[in-house]
Amino acid sequence: MNRLNSRNWIAKRLGGSSVGLPDIIAVNNNKAILLVIEAKSGTGESLYVPSDQIERCFSIVKMFRYYNHKYVILAFKFLRKKRIKINNELSYEKRKLVEYYKIIEPLWKKGKTPQIKCNYDGKTFLITSNGSIEINFSNYKMHFQKK
Repeated sequence: MNRLNSRNWIAKRLGGSSVGLPDIIAVNNNKAILLVIEAKSGTGESLYVPSDQIERCFSIVKMFRYYNHKYVILAFKFLRKKRIKINNELSYEKRKLVEYYKIIEPLWKKGKTPQIKCNYDGKTFLITSNGSIEINFSNYKMHFQKK
């Protein structure tokens, strides 16, 4: 979260799903930008965001009507070590650390928020009771990312 705070940005960790809130809110008051961020990290090939956590993000965005630019961002961080099983034993192999910041828009039917999955390659999927559907959410360029 320290990377989010800068000269023009203020970010606060809200406590996440344990308190019924998104992980982070960040604002740039000079440019009237609000980011509501749900963050996931792990050593597997896929990371998942449950539907209730996505719904919470959108409910927070609705509270801040005066911001001109409001985004729900799902942040996915795939750690440098990949969890694997060798002969039924848990082990790890090295890989490149990758991060994705996806702008999520409610492209599904009202009242039926799906779970969202992101793979190590950055592909995203809506997970519903009928299966999974690949969907290309736009990437958000964070101000701290290299040009």
